[in-house]
Amino acid sequence: MYKGSVETYKSGGALKSTFALEIKNNKAMKKTVLITGASSGFGKVAAKLFHTNNWNVIATMRSPEKETELSTLSNVFISKLDVTDKLSIQNAVAAGIEKFGKIDVLVNNAGYGALGALEAATEEQVKQQFDVNLFGLIAVTKAVLPGMRQQKSGVIINISSVGGRITFPFCSLYHATKFAVEGLTESMQYELNPFGISLKIVEPGGYKTEFAGRSMALFSTDGLDEYQPAFNKFMNIINDWPMSENISEVADAIYEAATDGTEKLRYPVGHDAVQMITARQQMDDVDFKKMMSAQTGI
Repeated sequence: MYKGSVETYKSGGALKSTFALEIKNNKAMKKTVLITGASSGFGKVAAKLFHTNNWNVIATMRSPEKETELSTLSNVFISKLDVTDKLSIQNAVAAGIEKFGKIDVLVNNAGYGALGALEAATEEQVKQQFDVNLFGLIAVTKAVLPGMRQQKSGVIINISSVGGRITFPFCSLYHATKFAVEGLTESMQYELNPFGISLKIVEPGGYKTEFAGRSMALFSTDGLDEYQPAFNKFMNIINDWPMSENISEVADAIYEAATDGTEKLRYPVGHDAVQMITARQQMDDVDFKKMMSAQTGI
């Protein structure tokens, strides 16, 4: 029963206040996910999947002005975020919380791969690979943690790779960052589980995304001719590698990790990922190296 004044009731003030409160409560009831690198690939498909399942989505990217699809969806908030720019991280997290009230799930998806002989990599190329794939991931994670600790709940999903468990030739920088992400995530469980925060690692195999296109940085052999024959062989293998077009598999794994409520840590995705990780677990170091050398001709 309405207990305010007759004047307020007749003016509609109470109804407006009640309606506003209902909207606020409904928004708070929905869960919110923040996804980095949501302009393409796994991030974009995951954003759509969370939206379809009635989540609030903070879809972050370096160039939000170029996004024309996610920006048309209700309850999807597009925000600028460059993982190498701490101010943009702070602004995106603050704007997302202002928009939806809280962040329940973080998906650290932004990243790229650098390929080439380590000796040929410049100091800037080494730094950039770590800045994006590791230090950026850490910075975004630290930005959302205060809110998750306060609400005593949350899920942090770090997108690693089959390359976080096994190695290929000429991918040393990329593997270094992904192995680091795996160790970082596994260790953070002990720190954050007591606050009700879960940690997850999604490990995709080979998929047809921008990762193998504009998100790939080749520094090749940079004039170090001794490496060139082996590098050429490896690149021929990469170019012919059967990449899956079913990107939704990875989005499904991300959503499962966000919602399954278990302590499961790792989610390998794709037949090739499962096969290679299993083979690595069953072989010693020498046998695995021999197998990989045979497959790549190196």
